[in-house]
Amino acid sequence: MIDLTTRIEAFVKLGTFFKDFCIYANKNNNNSEFSSAFFSDFEERITLAQHKNGWFNRENILFSFTQWAAILTKENIQNWTANYNFHSDKSPKQVALIMAGNIPLVGFHDFISVLVSGHKAMVKLSSNDIILLPFVAEMLIKFEPKLKDAIIFKEGQLSNFDMVIATGSNNTARYFEHYFKSKPHIIRKNRNSVAILTGNESNEQLKALGEDIFRYYGLGCRSVSKLYVPKEYNFDAFFKAIYDFHPIIDQVKYANNYDYNKAVYLMSQFKLLDNGFLILKEDESYASPIASLCYERYDDLTSVLEKVEADEEKIQCIVADGLITNEIKFGKTQHPTLSDYADAVDTVAFLLKNS
Repeated sequence: MIDLTTRIEAFVKLGTFFKDFCIYANKNNNNSEFSSAFFSDFEERITLAQHKNGWFNRENILFSFTQWAAILTKENIQNWTANYNFHSDKSPKQVALIMAGNIPLVGFHDFISVLVSGHKAMVKLSSNDIILLPFVAEMLIKFEPKLKDAIIFKEGQLSNFDMVIATGSNNTARYFEHYFKSKPHIIRKNRNSVAILTGNESNEQLKALGEDIFRYYGLGCRSVSKLYVPKEYNFDAFFKAIYDFHPIIDQVKYANNYDYNKAVYLMSQFKLLDNGFLILKEDESYASPIASLCYERYDDLTSVLEKVEADEEKIQCIVADGLITNEIKFGKTQHPTLSDYADAVDTVAFLLKNS
C-alpha cells in the first residue's frame, strides 16, 4: 500500500502542474518545471474534449483546472486529510466510480478521495467526458508511478469491486440502488442550487450571482437554477448586473436551447421575463432548462428558509447573504474546497468506514 505522504505529494505535484499549465495556456509563459511537451499534449486533449462535447469550451475547461490548482496545495490536502484516521494496515479495496459528464472533471473529487484513502479506483466514464480524466490520471502516474496499479478505466459492465460511488439522474439512481444494493455505496441523484434574494443586494453581488448562474452554461449541480425573491421584487437591477454575461448567447448550443425553450414557454402562454440571453419563468421547480431560470416570489423570508431546509435533499448549494448557516457567498458556488462533499455525504469517511 502506498503511504499517505506519498499520495499527498503526488496530488500536490498535480496541482502544481495544473497551475503552471493554466499560466502557460493563458499567457504563453513556459517558465515551469514541467516539459512543454506535457503542455502540448494537454492542449491536444483539451481540443479533443471540445470536439467530443460541445459544452466543454476552452474557457470552462481551464476554469476547472484553475480551481483544482488552487485546491491541490500541500496545506489544503494536509488540512483535509488531518480530519481522518487512515488505515495503513488495511488492504486496498476496489471502488467502482460511475462518473457523470455534465461539466469538465465533474467526478474528480471522488477520484482523488478514493486514491487518498488508499483504495483503487475503477472508473467508468460518462460518454460526455472521456478525454480529460484519463490524461490527468496519466500525469498523476508520471508523478508517482506506484499509483499505476490503483487506477483502471473500464468500459461495459463492472465487476470485481468492493464499493460503489455512482452519480446520475433520479431515474438512473433507482437502477443503481437496485443493482448495487449488495455493496456499500453512495448513489447521487439530481440536485440543484438556489439563491435567496432580499432586494438589498449590491450590484457587485448580483454580478457575482451571474457567475453562479452561467458558469458551465448552468449545467452543474452547483449552478444556480432557481431564485427566491420578495413579492414586489423588481428584476431591473438583476438584469443590469448580469448584462456582461450576454456573450454566452453566441455559443450555438446555448442559443439553440434559448430559442427552443422560449418558443415552448410562449406557446404554453407562460408569463416570462427575458433579456435576450436568459429567460426567467415563475415556477416552484428547482430545476430549469438551459438558458432559463425559475423564480418564486415570497411574502415571508422565514417560510423560504424553512422550505429550503425541508428540501435539503434536492438542493446542492444555497446562495445568500447572512440568512442561513450553510449559505454560500455570491459568485462562489463553483469554488468548493476539498471538504465540500457532493450531497453533503463525506466520501472519505464512507471509504474508510468500509475499508
